[in-house]
Amino acid sequence: MSDIKHSYKKLILNGIFSENPVFRLALSLCPAVAVTTSVKNGFLMGVAVLFVMTMVNITVSIFRNLINPKVRIPAYILIIATYVSITDMVMSAYSRSAYKEMGLYIQLIVVFAIIISRAELFASRNKVVPSAVDGFGMGLGFLAALVVVGAVRELAGKGSLMGVDLLGFKPMLVMILPTGGFFVIGILMGLFNWIDGKWFGGSGSSEGGHGGH
Repeated sequence: MSDIKHSYKKLILNGIFSENPVFRLALSLCPAVAVTTSVKNGFLMGVAVLFVMTMVNITVSIFRNLINPKVRIPAYILIIATYVSITDMVMSAYSRSAYKEMGLYIQLIVVFAIIISRAELFASRNKVVPSAVDGFGMGLGFLAALVVVGAVRELAGKGSLMGVDLLGFKPMLVMILPTGGFFVIGILMGLFNWIDGKWFGGSGSSEGGHGGH
């Protein structure tokens, strides 16, 4: 039992640090930059991805022996689209102000490379519980990345956090532009590489590729 718990803990830590979707695997960078002009938007997008990724991994794992390998990618996209539609409708009903700003990006979760890659590389080859933990860990890593990037950009670009004015002026407006977003992500990527090498022995996985949408 202790070995199982240790394995689950490792899966979660991998999602946050060693295989962080944004800072380590460089996946889904375009939407990450687009929605992180504030902590709130980054948090909401992160929660949406966390929910979708966890549920997709669970569903793919349950039906992995029934999905024909020749149509597995369309099947994964159909599963992802189902949970994205649920998320889209819930957000449009209960958080309309945020939905007006980021509704398009919620719908684009369907083609997020990180979700499809975890379904293909992990959930389709493992049982339900490990797949759920993997999806939760990767989603948590994506959520953490968006919140951190959003906090840095909002503070540096708007002088505020969570909409609360802290500085009384806007230090660097460029930070809330796409250029600033990629700059912040690049700096944080370097920091995460250093943390992974120092604390986790550079155990980052190459699974999932680089630079996907």
